Amino acid sequence: MCMQAVIFKEKGQMALVEKPEPGLIDEKDAIVRVTLSSICQSDIHIKHGNVPRAVPGVTVGHEFVGVVEQVGSGVQKLRPGMRVAANVETFCGECFFCKRGFVNNCTHQHGGWALGCRIDGGQAPLVRVPFADNGLTPIPEGISDEKALFTGDILATGYWAAGLGEISPADTVAVIGAGPTGMCTLMSCRLYSPGLLIAIDTNEDRLKLAKEKGLADVTLNPLTQDVEQEVKALTQGRGADTVMVVAGAKGTFELAWRIARPNAVVCVVALYDEPQILPLPDMYGKNLTFKTGGVDGNKCEQILKLIEMGRLDPSFLITHRYGLKDAMAAYDLFEKKEDGVIKVALVP
Repeated sequence: MCMQAVIFKEKGQMALVEKPEPGLIDEKDAIVRVTLSSICQSDIHIKHGNVPRAVPGVTVGHEFVGVVEQVGSGVQKLRPGMRVAANVETFCGECFFCKRGFVNNCTHQHGGWALGCRIDGGQAPLVRVPFADNGLTPIPEGISDEKALFTGDILATGYWAAGLGEISPADTVAVIGAGPTGMCTLMSCRLYSPGLLIAIDTNEDRLKLAKEKGLADVTLNPLTQDVEQEVKALTQGRGADTVMVVAGAKGTFELAWRIARPNAVVCVVALYDEPQILPLPDMYGKNLTFKTGGVDGNKCEQILKLIEMGRLDPSFLITHRYGLKDAMAAYDLFEKKEDGVIKVALVP
C-alpha cells in the first residue's frame, strides 16, 4: 500500500510524493495513524540545507498527534487505539546521556532528532516511531488534537528553556522572538511567576497577540525602540535577570547579552544559520552564564498534565489548516509568513 507524504527532495525543494506505508521493524516500534501534523521552522531549515544530518528523500514532520495502530512486542506502555502526541526526539533511555535526561544527545543511531530528519516523520497518514514508549505520550481524555499538537516540539522547547533559565518569582524575563516557539517559551516562563515578562520582536501583530493572550506584560520592537535602554528603564538600570533568545535572526545574540543584567542567565534556544560572536572583552565583568543547545524533550507527560489543568494552551497558534494534498501551498504560506500565519495544521 502507498500513501502521500511530504519529503525533503533536495536542497531548496520539498515535494509531495507517493511512498510505501511503514511497517514495524523493531520490537520497540509503534505505527501511528496521524490525525494532525504541523510545519515547523526546522522543516524550513531542512529545506534550505541548514540541517546537515537531514537525509534527502526522508518524510519530514516531527510535530504530530495521532492514534496508535500497531505496536511491537517490546512496547509496554502503549496499545492500539491510544491517542498519542509525538516527541520531537526518539531516545533509547539506556545510554549515558539518556540516563541523565539529556535525550537530545542519545547515542543510538536513531536517537535524538531523527523523526522527519534522518528517518521518516509525520507529514503523512502513517508513521513508524522507534522507542515508542519514550517517543509517544498518551493524550489525556478531553484534550483536543489542537491543544496537544505542539507538546513534543515547540512547547517542549519552551518548557525546557524556561527550566534552564533559573527563573525566580518576581524576576524580569526577556524573550527575544515572539514566533511560535517564542510564544511557547513565554507561556512556559509564566509558570515560574516572573514579576515582569518582556516579549521582543519586529512583528507588531505577534507582539500584540502575546499581549492579548497574557503571555507578555511589556512588548518591545527593535525597529522602533531602543530595546536596551527600554529594558534598563524597566529594571532600575540593571537589565533582565534571564534572557531567552528564541529568534535566530541577525543581531539577536548581541541584543541578548546587552539587555542582560550582570550575573544573569542567557539561554540560546534559537537555531542560527551562521556562527555568532562572543565578544568577551565587551562583556567583561558582566559575569553572564550562557546556556545553549537543542531541547531535551522528555517532559511531555508533565506538559500534557499542565494542558489538562488549563495552565498551558498553545492551540491559538494554529492560524491556518490545510489538507495534506495541499501541503506545498501550506509550506509556501508558512515560509513567506503571509496572511498573518503563525502555525499551519496539516490534516492527512
